[in-house]
Amino acid sequence: MSPRTGRPIVGNPKTYEVKARIDEETHKELEEYCKKNSVTKTEVVRIGLKKVLNKK
Repeated sequence: MSPRTGRPIVGNPKTYEVKARIDEETHKELEEYCKKNSVTKTEVVRIGLKKVLNKK
């Protein structure tokens, strides 16, 4: 029998989802930042939260 398929278990699973509403200008700036820096919107939010919460 083959091993289980699917996503592998990670050390720190991301189990919570956060949603936010932003205006059109902020969305455009976010899109441009993501393209320029080759990051996802999720990564930008995580980085921002860590900065606000004084974590590294």
